[in-house]
Amino acid sequence: MRSARFTSSVKMVAVRMQFTLYLVLLLNIYNSFVSALYFHIGETEKKCFIEEIPDETMIIGNYRTQLYDKQKEEYLPATQGLGMFVEVKDPDEKVILSRQYGSEGRFIFTSHTPGEHQICLHSNSSKFALFAGGMLRVHLDIQVGEHTNNYAEIAAKDKLTELQLRVRQLMEQVDQVQKEQNYQRYREERFRQTSESTNQRVLWWSIVQTLILVAIGFWQMRHLKSFFEAKKLV
Repeated sequence: MRSARFTSSVKMVAVRMQFTLYLVLLLNIYNSFVSALYFHIGETEKKCFIEEIPDETMIIGNYRTQLYDKQKEEYLPATQGLGMFVEVKDPDEKVILSRQYGSEGRFIFTSHTPGEHQICLHSNSSKFALFAGGMLRVHLDIQVGEHTNNYAEIAAKDKLTELQLRVRQLMEQVDQVQKEQNYQRYREERFRQTSESTNQRVLWWSIVQTLILVAIGFWQMRHLKSFFEAKKLV
């Protein structure tokens, strides 16, 4: 009787641990798809960010800029003359987005190659004399995958009920999780290939070192033998 209760308790603990791990995994995936921050840049400074993105995934970046006012000693909304130049490169260093925007706006692109994408921003301060020598605060919000969808607009457009909308959200979340899993498998495969390549290079280097040592030893023996024969010691 005690053994049965103990087994049942162990099963319950295992189920709770699995459920907790599942929730932690979902939270990590959710946090990786949404990131909001702000940063400061100077007149000619360029700021770049790295985002690990699965393939065939839409990314939306919303930003707004604030210009530092020395008299008021605070950051105020930037004027319309100030713009931001956005450049995005895929893992192969191929430019997939290069465009100039206004002081506030959004940029959109879709990844076609899984991996680390580089997102760079800098101001067009060379064309905006009032900003010369000043500081700019940029608020940036990057949304990845299904977080780019405006479900309120989708529900109004397609006339979906609350249940239908929830089902659609879950389906898109599952699709995004599947893309993330495929990307993790891709990373694992690349890591395995790198490890195998490194191990193979180490093996060949060890063989080359051994051959060099054998050749040096053979040469030293020949040299010593010739020396002793010249001195008539042997």
